Amino acid sequence: KPVPADEEGAPSAVRRRLPLVVIASLIDKTPNLAGLCRTCEVFNCEALCLASAKITKDQTFQSISVTAEKWMPVHEVPRAALREYLLELRRRGYAVIGIEQTHNSISMEEWTFPDGPTAILLGAEKEGIDADLIPLLDACVEIPQAGQIRSLNVHVSGSLAVWEYTRQHLAAKALKSLAQ
Repeated sequence: KPVPADEEGAPSAVRRRLPLVVIASLIDKTPNLAGLCRTCEVFNCEALCLASAKITKDQTFQSISVTAEKWMPVHEVPRAALREYLLELRRRGYAVIGIEQTHNSISMEEWTFPDGPTAILLGAEKEGIDADLIPLLDACVEIPQAGQIRSLNVHVSGSLAVWEYTRQHLAAKALKSLAQ
């Protein structure tokens, strides 16, 4: 049986991934983690970070992720190691962006993701991103909302951020090819 190929002809198992790491180490609920795994795989992210990789063996996780964990690189980054991991990403040249509502956050409709490698940090259900991690971020980006409820489910927020990153990079790639 042939291995599916991407648009450039590379087998999907070895295709070049987007330089986007999604950090979900603060998230506890299995459906949110499984949904994020599926989203990250669909959009070909570089990696998904979870507090414990064991969750990928959970039956509920697997039923929601529909095998995404088999194709998606999953890194284990426990909550206690998250601060050092964010600092390491910054040392390696990643922009570290939090998806969070703060008094200094930038609306996603106005935000331009960097060209280089990027990490998106997602907060815990209800509590968001720990206050001591906010100073380590290059920016906080919030998703504009108009309803009475002032927060989205973290899986939805993460998926919207991954899509926006992908959309911006697809647009930049198209412009670059038009210029050539």
